[in-house]
Amino acid sequence: MTKNAIGIIGMGWVGTSVAISILHRGICEELLLNDIKPELAIGEAMDLNHGSSFYPSTTVKAASIEDMVQCRAIVVRAGRGSVPGETRLDLLEGNLQIVKQISAKLTGFNGFLIVVANPVDVLTYFYQKYTGLESKKVIGTGTMLDTARLRSMIGHKLNVDAKSIHANVIREHGDSEVVVWSEARIGGIRLANWQEWKPEYEKKIADKVRTAAYEIIKLKGTTNHAIGLVTATLLKWIFRGERRVVTLSSIISDVYDLSGVALSLPSLVSSDGIERVMEINMDKTEEEQLMHSAEVIRKANESVDG
Repeated sequence: MTKNAIGIIGMGWVGTSVAISILHRGICEELLLNDIKPELAIGEAMDLNHGSSFYPSTTVKAASIEDMVQCRAIVVRAGRGSVPGETRLDLLEGNLQIVKQISAKLTGFNGFLIVVANPVDVLTYFYQKYTGLESKKVIGTGTMLDTARLRSMIGHKLNVDAKSIHANVIREHGDSEVVVWSEARIGGIRLANWQEWKPEYEKKIADKVRTAAYEIIKLKGTTNHAIGLVTATLLKWIFRGERRVVTLSSIISDVYDLSGVALSLPSLVSSDGIERVMEINMDKTEEEQLMHSAEVIRKANESVDG
């Protein structure tokens, strides 16, 4: 790998938000942009360079995918986004063709591949398969954003800062995701024992988290700012070796007796990538939901894996 460079493939709304968030954090010396429409990448590079007085020193330029092979990390957003009424899994077949095309151009790449395109868990599996990279280096943003949404909504309901809330959304970044309510805590106190908490909040908040992206897409056509922040923050943690535990998607092996499928689970991420996937305590219903979600994703893999 070369100097501290990051590539972004796919310069639509999300790719642009990722780029801006990376620049504000000052985590790379060079930012390379690529899009199927070359003029879009060139235009975004020009626009971002014009604001260089307002972010830490970084060179931004358009590049081919092949030019990114020496980058320390590549963010992949290329692919069609959801439209109102469409699930993330509905995007699979078309976006899988893009996975194959991009993977074929990444020969020799040995950095971190951060998958942001949907359905993220399934595409994480296929990016690892077609690039041949180590599983720990192919990382989907998974339910990291869902978990942030969950903590924000709990915090808003209870008037507590979200940073004091420890609760996770796991499994699929999609309709079969699950909130692990049994282990949710505020400052070490079980959420169920929090004075203002009511059991009926669980379903309402879980439903709002699950449908949040669909609601935003209905209102503005896309989701982009929050996932941009998520992606840039994840890269910062990896580059700085901060060893954070977050809900990320990767291909798991012998976790909850599951293997060979990418799922979003609490993971220790470091400068080596996904160092360890955690098994957290769950009640029986949550365990059953996890197995169901794994089966949903596995069937999605098999439906297009020729």
